Amino acid sequence: MKEIGAILHQAKSGRLIVSLSRPVRPGSYVLDDKGRKLGTVVELIGPVKSAYASVALATSRPGRKSDKVYVNG
Repeated sequence: MKEIGAILHQAKSGRLIVSLSRPVRPGSYVLDDKGRKLGTVVELIGPVKSAYASVALATSRPGRKSDKVYVNG
């Protein structure tokens, strides 16, 4: 697993907003530190150097602010 960033907050739309520390592609599965699927990257927001990812949740327990998130590979 590769760390891609940290949870910033959960938006009113229900999506999880993740502050990215490395590039990620839309459609990638986002995992927590135990390897459980949190959701799928739907879109990227902001400039490339300080991008955010909008993640459609696949779980009712997305984690807390500042929790690290990962992708496979």
